[in-house]
Amino acid sequence: MEVYIADAVRTPRGAAKPEGGLATQTPHGLGAALVDALEQRTGIARDKVDRLSLGCVGQIGSQGGHVAMVTKIAAGLPERTVTHTLNNFCVSGLTAIGESAAAIAAGQADVALAGGVEMMSQVPFMADKADYYGAREFAPRDQYIPVVLAAERLATREGIDRETMDRAAVRSQQLSVSAEDDAVLKASRIKIGSLDRDEVVRGLDMEKAGGLKPAFEKMSEHYAEPLEGEEIDYRMTVAHAPPMADGAGLALIGSKEQIANPRAKIVAFAESGGDVRDSLLAGFTAMETALERAGLSLADMDRIEFMEAFAVTIAKLERDYDVDMDKVNVGGGHMAKGHPMGATGAILLSSLLDALDACEGRYGLVVTTGAQGVGSAMIVERIAR
Repeated sequence: MEVYIADAVRTPRGAAKPEGGLATQTPHGLGAALVDALEQRTGIARDKVDRLSLGCVGQIGSQGGHVAMVTKIAAGLPERTVTHTLNNFCVSGLTAIGESAAAIAAGQADVALAGGVEMMSQVPFMADKADYYGAREFAPRDQYIPVVLAAERLATREGIDRETMDRAAVRSQQLSVSAEDDAVLKASRIKIGSLDRDEVVRGLDMEKAGGLKPAFEKMSEHYAEPLEGEEIDYRMTVAHAPPMADGAGLALIGSKEQIANPRAKIVAFAESGGDVRDSLLAGFTAMETALERAGLSLADMDRIEFMEAFAVTIAKLERDYDVDMDKVNVGGGHMAKGHPMGATGAILLSSLLDALDACEGRYGLVVTTGAQGVGSAMIVERIAR
């Protein structure tokens, strides 16, 4: 069974600070606002929804208690609606959409809402204090290391230098600034309260980027055992890292019979595991698998939303793959706009659909990657309306 996207929407990304533009909102409130927007935009009533799946990494505090279930209540979805809250680290939002698409294809649902939410102003990074983060009973290669150290390690091993990462960071910032003046590129971004922009975008040039100091070497002292004494040339600055952010994204998907006027069709979806310490490579594997399943190449993609899981990943994409960078992250990327972890995949899908509309393209690709070797990718085909 073919699966179609009726629409996908996203909130602005707010700074993960007490004074951030979304900090006084609730996770379920963001989800409910996106349900409202999808109903208004598509004309598909919420009482048609069989399933709601939300990715969320920090499932404690305001995001605890099964945030998808709470969102179902807040949004007034039918009692019969099945709910799932899942944690697949930074690819959670795209995983939620992919699994919901699989449920529709298998005939287990006709209409589903799927995406993710993360309020990092309320539930900070690693706030769940999982035992695994400091566990030493595993072999060193299987122990947890923060994703920023995986990025530093990857940059050293891949020989991606400071200047290359500076250029990637500046590109992301400048495209993000320009996108604020392009109505089509932000057509699926919904105002929440008084926030109507991605507020962490700050603008950057090469002079400012070059003046920043490496920021993450001291963190490595706490992870000496899993790093096994590996020599790392610490070169990453805060400009090379996506800022922590609040945000949510949601897609309404269904079978052809249920979606009368779709925005796109899901062509392929893939997920990948990978080496824990080479964690940021799993997204590349998922990307390659999705392209293979679709029988397409990067050259066939009209637009690509590639998660900037630190500057090293986008620099590696540009260096190692036959890709036209003029098609990649045309509205800017994570290094500028911020990374609300569990929401990221859904936000990028929404951004991709806007980018495809802007160029009237056909095929688009979303690639996400996360800590400890998780990655996912999805290819969609835009349907002209």
